[in-house]
Amino acid sequence: MGTSPPLPLLLFLLLLAILPSPPAAAAGGTSAWGALRGAAGSRRASPAEQEAAAAGVLRRLLPSHARSFSFQIDSKGSVCGESSCFRISNAVDNPDNGGPEILIQGTTGVELVSGLHWYLKYWCGVHISWDKTGGAQLASVPSPGSLPRVEGEGVKIERPVPWNYYQNVVTSSYSFVWWDWKRWEKEIDWMALQGINLPLAFTGQEAIWQKVFKTFNVTDRDLDDFFGGPAFLAWARMGNLHGWGGPLSQNWLDQQLALQKKILSRMIELGMVPVLPSFSGNVPAVFSKLFPSANITRLGDWNTVDADPRYCCTYLLGPSDALFLEVGQAFIRQQLKEYGDVTNIYSCDTFNENTPPTNEPAYISSLGSAVYEAMSRGNKNAVWLMQGWLFYSDAAFWKEPQMKALLHSVPIGKMVVLDLFADVKPIWKISSQFYGVPYIWCLLHNFGGNIEMYGILDSIASGPIEARTSYNSTMIGVGMCMEGIEHNPVVYDLTSEMAFRNKKVEVEDWLKTYSYRRYGQANTEIEKAWRYLYHTIYNCTDGIADHNKDYIVEFPDISPSSFGSQLSKRRGMSISSNHRRFFLSEVSGSLPHPHLWYSTKEAIKALDLFLNAGNEFSKSLTYRYDLVDLTRQCLSKLANDVYLDAMRSYQKKDSNGLNSHTKRFLEIIADIDTLLAADDNFLLGTWLESAKGLAVTESERKQYEWNARTQVTMWYDNTETEQSKLHDYANKFWSGLLKSYYLPRASKYFACLTRSLQENRSFELEEWRKDWISYSNQWQSGKELYAVKATGDALAISRSLYRKYLS
Repeated sequence: MGTSPPLPLLLFLLLLAILPSPPAAAAGGTSAWGALRGAAGSRRASPAEQEAAAAGVLRRLLPSHARSFSFQIDSKGSVCGESSCFRISNAVDNPDNGGPEILIQGTTGVELVSGLHWYLKYWCGVHISWDKTGGAQLASVPSPGSLPRVEGEGVKIERPVPWNYYQNVVTSSYSFVWWDWKRWEKEIDWMALQGINLPLAFTGQEAIWQKVFKTFNVTDRDLDDFFGGPAFLAWARMGNLHGWGGPLSQNWLDQQLALQKKILSRMIELGMVPVLPSFSGNVPAVFSKLFPSANITRLGDWNTVDADPRYCCTYLLGPSDALFLEVGQAFIRQQLKEYGDVTNIYSCDTFNENTPPTNEPAYISSLGSAVYEAMSRGNKNAVWLMQGWLFYSDAAFWKEPQMKALLHSVPIGKMVVLDLFADVKPIWKISSQFYGVPYIWCLLHNFGGNIEMYGILDSIASGPIEARTSYNSTMIGVGMCMEGIEHNPVVYDLTSEMAFRNKKVEVEDWLKTYSYRRYGQANTEIEKAWRYLYHTIYNCTDGIADHNKDYIVEFPDISPSSFGSQLSKRRGMSISSNHRRFFLSEVSGSLPHPHLWYSTKEAIKALDLFLNAGNEFSKSLTYRYDLVDLTRQCLSKLANDVYLDAMRSYQKKDSNGLNSHTKRFLEIIADIDTLLAADDNFLLGTWLESAKGLAVTESERKQYEWNARTQVTMWYDNTETEQSKLHDYANKFWSGLLKSYYLPRASKYFACLTRSLQENRSFELEEWRKDWISYSNQWQSGKELYAVKATGDALAISRSLYRKYLS
């Protein structure tokens, strides 16, 4: 067991290790800082309102210390000058009289809350993550009146780049869809603590679209076919699908609009600049009848099983059409009417996974100009925020002439590009810094909201620094663009810090402070475990995007006779799919290989060390989450090998081997379910109950639950004998889902496999599919209740499973 050094000494060592040196001048000169200077709208919070909002975050986070901190907006620039910064110093008031002990000064409410977080991290040893990843570790904070003092005149932290961006266009569906205001309030607090000042704000936009489209004579019935269901709105917004999971009730539309107004108000109070949606050309089908002369194209099929017109083949109004400008302008103005002038930043991705009809640069430039004109007609100060994913996903099309044509179709400073996948495939390096256009270095990290331990800590620790200090850099921010949140807290803790750091982070040293903060005390075995994790799970260097395809959660939909030769290949070698993020369908007759980029033996050593520290940390929620997650990870990778062993036995017609490996595979699924049930944060019931909790009527409850169940399983449409092309895309390791969904699927498959061996006949894939798909459809429409509270001792269960499978 490790022992903790004296708290003052430890904090001093932490500060030496992590506090940055004074920042150098921002790369790109004044142009980087000048970009987006007019980002905020006219509806801005006063200094007093921002100070009050910062105090509100403190009260919700640490009510016992509500009087221990004083917040002050640096409205005159006497502290920060022209930069964005916060300064932490000792309060002048005498804390012995109950006055504040620490003064936090900063340029905005976000800076004030970021300063609070920085102080709590590096003077008090605090760790703050999402509730579903263990929540906030606050036990190490000294009692009021005893907070650590700050030496000298205090510590000032300046942002080396002005913006910290947050969210992906699909996060709204994979993670936020069932949130109420209580959950949103916690998220906005978390954003401010992480320093996020440029978040997407996509909630409630369907209510705006309803009002806009009605002015173009579109009826509610037409919109029923246009909007997707609650859990699929992101893809309906992007024009990938329509009608799937819908229609949306008026209750939903009104509820979400009211929620959006609360979200925006809180963001504004904290000094954030929200990013609102704009018009990308996606229109209801009836537009082609209402406006027969308009340039409207029906798009091709997007991942339906058989091009079902009820869901596929949406309609795109061309940006060059005058009607595009009318609709785009109307949408921007309707948002201004509903929300006030809260921002000048608008997100639009007309060309994302939607290739223009010609690669002629002049044509591409005209399209880009039209998209921007629609925004600027609605708001003359509009700035276009665009994902740079298309330059990676469709690299064969977007060569230098095409990229330049699009990027330069808008005045420099009126477009900002998200280098969405910069943690793995930075586009800034191959595009001469986006040919002079400001961009934000982004971490993509997660696909489908899957639960898998994964990351590239070295890339996070150095990537933003390399981009910012490179020759002629136009980088103006750091962003987090994961498809789903509430996983891998270490990745997001480090990424959010990079918005405030001006030099590369030495990850191994940083992890010592992280593990101390994460669990509230130092422990040599935990520190050693994190060194293993750093060099294995969090050191993915193969360049493959992580999307969990472990066999438990994405069971192969193929006949075992079709991949016999593949079984002799190296286990765990990932097959790279095409670049399109939303086109992750399996190839018929090919065995999918789960992504494995590290030594599982080394990861198991980390788990052993975690278990050795269990008695000391057993009451820590953050430790429990990490222990459960790491045990799950190790067992899931083991199950991949057991599955392959079963397939080899089948190929050899070894019925005893097949039975043995089948039993082991199914047993692992059941045991992982038991493990996950011991932590509140891995429960299917929470997801389902939050969906039902937003319903007003019984029909809505049924619809919302179907949406919630379908998204994490089949995802999209199927036939009797063909699964959805996107089945398991949003797979989850949740207790309840394993036992009631993944386990029956595998059981049915292996039962068919065993029968075919016993009866000496070919495996009947279609027979299994009929049985399985019928079961899946019933499950998606089911109403069974699942636990929302943990049961069992996570440490004891993890120890038992380690002895059973991994020792």
